[in-house]
Amino acid sequence: MTGLKLALAALMLSLPATASTQDRSGLERTDAPALQPYKIILVGDSTMAPHSGWGAAFCADHVKSSVACLNLGRGGRSTRSYRAEGSWDIALREAAVAGYRETYVLIQFGHNDQSTRPERWTHIESEFPQNLERYVQEVRAAGAVPVLLTPLTRREFRDGRLDNTLDAWSQQVRAVAARLEVPLVDLNAESAAQVQLIGAEAAMRLAQEPPLPEELAAARSGTTLPPRPALAGSDAELADAGDGPRARVTRKFDYTHVGADGAAQSARIVAHGLARVAPPLRSQLLP
Repeated sequence: MTGLKLALAALMLSLPATASTQDRSGLERTDAPALQPYKIILVGDSTMAPHSGWGAAFCADHVKSSVACLNLGRGGRSTRSYRAEGSWDIALREAAVAGYRETYVLIQFGHNDQSTRPERWTHIESEFPQNLERYVQEVRAAGAVPVLLTPLTRREFRDGRLDNTLDAWSQQVRAVAARLEVPLVDLNAESAAQVQLIGAEAAMRLAQEPPLPEELAAARSGTTLPPRPALAGSDAELADAGDGPRARVTRKFDYTHVGADGAAQSARIVAHGLARVAPPLRSQLLP
């Protein structure tokens, strides 16, 4: 190879990667910079999942089009059941997909880990942190960046004070993050502070559905009533859809899940928290 050819080859190697495009004549061009998007994968329970959590609002309102945002939050899942059913395998495969400048996996559990149901329950001092540690290690092995989130607060009040039943679980998440040097978004602390600030009555606006009069009266007294069970739709109502979409989601009033206002508030906390702990994403996140 001549000296000129060698110089040209070195120049081509030094140029940035380009993507093939076509001009108005239909001829192929290769002068457009290659797209290098980011990817954010959300892993967690119903307080993150579509229709009941903050994840959809986060993906819709807080990331630019240069970010692929995938909400894999699923209702009723714990660190145990999310893995057992195969959802974690799906998340890991997504985390390993090539072509992204960087992939972040946001992990938020706790609500169902404290459930009494055996397929969900985990021991707070052993299995729960161990499960989180394993998630972190496997995300890193897949070439992605793990981010731990403490669980969104419930909005239950006792004598005018928020009863933060997830504080102890949040402490375990913080400890794992510190031990493994994982970025942490303290959603529990920030959401609890906001709910305490607005009070029990105003916090009811964050739920999926309005409260009953007696539930509202209790909140005004400073102590919320226990959550009531949801009323599910009947099979006949599903059949009425004909050949259209038939899926239903159950909306209810409680102190855990969020409607539009609650999702917007929580998603904003996550966006700002993520920007603080993941500097490369700051230019990709919207306030």
